[in-house]
Amino acid sequence: MESKDANGNFLNDGDTVILIKDLKVKGTSITIKRGTSIKNISLTNNPGEIDCRFKKIKGLVLKTEFVKKT
Repeated sequence: MESKDANGNFLNDGDTVILIKDLKVKGTSITIKRGTSIKNISLTNNPGEIDCRFKKIKGLVLKTEFVKKT
């Protein structure tokens, strides 16, 4: 399965993506702001989700509809 970002570009392991919407992280009081760059993503078995790290949050899973590839 192939994962695509919000613009329809294919995503690969190790890519850098930028958020296109402010997102609240469940279980924390952190909000990740629009325009935040997230490096070194990992693809999951679900083509609509990617796994990544952000600051102190390990195992953060984002929906591909909220990111665009840089």
